[in-house]
Amino acid sequence: MTLEQFSLLIHPFFAVIGVFPLVGIVSYFAWETRQRRLQVKTGEKTKIAPSVGKTHVNIGKLLSTAVVIVTLIGLAQPIITKNILKEQLWQTNFLQFIFLVLMFIFTIASFILLFRGTVKLWRGIFATLSGMGVVILGCQDGVFRRGNEWFWSHYYYGVIVCLLMIFSVAIIDDIYRDKSHKWRNIHIILNCLALLLFIGQGITGSRDLFEIGLYTPPPAFILTLSNY
Repeated sequence: MTLEQFSLLIHPFFAVIGVFPLVGIVSYFAWETRQRRLQVKTGEKTKIAPSVGKTHVNIGKLLSTAVVIVTLIGLAQPIITKNILKEQLWQTNFLQFIFLVLMFIFTIASFILLFRGTVKLWRGIFATLSGMGVVILGCQDGVFRRGNEWFWSHYYYGVIVCLLMIFSVAIIDDIYRDKSHKWRNIHIILNCLALLLFIGQGITGSRDLFEIGLYTPPPAFILTLSNY
């Protein structure tokens, strides 16, 4: 196994040990939070601890961070191996090389500032910038997008999930301030969609690993001999 082949496993490795366990934990606490809210609303005595909502928020932030990190890792692998290294961009197209490096830094910095933002306007700006960074990086050469089957594409599912996680972080304060529960209902609907996309990610990611493969072609002289 070459170094490039090994690098293909980094993205799914972190997804399996980091993202998917958090998806299960967040889903559990989301259900518990909703059940407690409904029980309190109807006056029913509940055994669910009041801290369940705060726990859900904290782990949800951790999940969002993990999704963005894993997404950037998944984009970095093909951009580095199939674009920067293969084309030797630092020599052939230095401006594009600098652009790609700055885009990764820009996206990470915007996402960090999103967490630190307290003003609604700035949270919206940093969420937009983070999402733009992910989309722009995803449009670079070398990224396996499966554009002819976008409706069954690991790439498109992943980008949508990433954008939904960024959006979830951006509206956390609005959920608790909005007495009409409009933002809470939006949050529930979008994250149910995200849960379905996470399931799709598990299926399409496994398929793409088989399709991309870790196969190393034999040396040219062996291929020549095989023709005789």
